Amino acid sequence: MQYRSNSILALIPQSKEGETVLKQVLFFQQSLQMRVFVLTIIKPFSIFSKKFRTKILAQKIAEAKDQFKNFIERSIQKTIPDNVIVRILAGEVIPTLIKESKNGGYEFMVIDKSTEEFPGTLSRNQVDKIISHSCCPVLTVNKNYPVKEIKKIVIPIDISQTTKKRLWWATFFAKKYNAKVYIVSALNINISETQSLARKNAEKIKTMLIKRDVSCEVKILKMHQQERHKVILKYIEEEKPELVIIRTHQESIFTGARIGKFVSEIVHGCKVPVFTVTHSQPLPVDFI
Repeated sequence: MQYRSNSILALIPQSKEGETVLKQVLFFQQSLQMRVFVLTIIKPFSIFSKKFRTKILAQKIAEAKDQFKNFIERSIQKTIPDNVIVRILAGEVIPTLIKESKNGGYEFMVIDKSTEEFPGTLSRNQVDKIISHSCCPVLTVNKNYPVKEIKKIVIPIDISQTTKKRLWWATFFAKKYNAKVYIVSALNINISETQSLARKNAEKIKTMLIKRDVSCEVKILKMHQQERHKVILKYIEEEKPELVIIRTHQESIFTGARIGKFVSEIVHGCKVPVFTVTHSQPLPVDFI
């Protein structure tokens, strides 16, 4: 059984833009009362260096850690708190993050999805790969649109997906922030809303959440020959929630497949943070 540390893993670029990402991470860390491991990944060392220059490598890692600590302290303008732990890892970004997600016992990982050109930025493809292969849930944030409170949580649903894992995380966030959950599904215009599986599934989820003392509403949207993700994104833009929770394809973590188009479009089309979770990833530590 994997050790659970009630901690967040956050990839922080050492740049002006990274300061904004860090502040968003600290909002979640402080409000959820967790520890956060802030991480910078440096270039991998050669096999020769790993074998014959271990002292030099240790010195380089120590220097990189001191530099990162100085960056963090300048960004937050105070000494690093005990619940903020600085990590330095060497390697390629995606394999390193995936390995750390497997071995670290984190509740979830935070990465920036803004994909702008600045030092340490992740491409859209890299973000999708991390989400697809991570062994813990991934919270994607956009440095340009930080949130300072969470009062509305939107959960887009698909009648073909199971919902249990996503509901536990929705319960976790809703109770932590005293937020209201909005269950949203897009429906073809020629299908009766009251008879649709989407409505029945959404109402079932609503009942389960209400039993957990979570305030909840159901919203069924008409697609009008539009793509499902565009309808959902329009709703999110209008309602302005502070968090979206969505389940990725259950099989992706095992087959190596990328996340589907719908999930990718929601992740990158939303300005607000999007929390992605798969069927195989752990429950919130509060509910174990």
